[in-house]
Amino acid sequence: MSNLLASPLVTLPLYVAIDLIGRSLRYTVRADPESAEEPRGDAAIYCFWHRAVLPIVWYCRNHDIRVLTSRSKDGEIIARLIERFGYRAIRGSSSRHSLTGLRSLERELRDNQLVAFTIDGPRGPRYVAKPGPVLLSKLTGARIVCFYAAPERAWTLNSWDRFLIPKPFSRVHIRVSAPLFVPPDADDAQLAAAHTEMQRRLDEVRIDAEADAGIQ
Repeated sequence: MSNLLASPLVTLPLYVAIDLIGRSLRYTVRADPESAEEPRGDAAIYCFWHRAVLPIVWYCRNHDIRVLTSRSKDGEIIARLIERFGYRAIRGSSSRHSLTGLRSLERELRDNQLVAFTIDGPRGPRYVAKPGPVLLSKLTGARIVCFYAAPERAWTLNSWDRFLIPKPFSRVHIRVSAPLFVPPDADDAQLAAAHTEMQRRLDEVRIDAEADAGIQ
């Protein structure tokens, strides 16, 4: 089954559709001054909500970003698809009790690579951040940067995440947070505080981007 899911018969039509839509989009970016040049080429942990995958995948393409993708059937399709856009798929989970994916990403960050999480994926709950990036920041010293992309015009799927497909020629508003760092000696209380702050920033960039896009 995994070979079938990885087949060009599945991923190529999706790639072509996303490529055609992506080429037509116009992006407006508002970033905190400390994150104005993201993505840039030093170790960082990028976090964004699952529903905004499509416009962010196009915007950040060809930066050799490592993306944690689940081992599910959906994850297999996503892994093969994003690799066509210049990403590298790392298979695993971002939960506290599933460490294989996090250890792989830790190695990538120590190699000064960029990594990314769809932070409420793969199955939600929607807009609830998982703890993986906070743990990785503590272990590696890499900054956490929260993104969101809000298209002015989009189709919204009836899925758990209300997945967005930007309509061709739409303007997409991206908001980027200030970097968040977790001290290497952070205790459980500090980790919890950092997780709460990451959640707050994820919510803030989403709300601000949607306001820029005229979404109520």
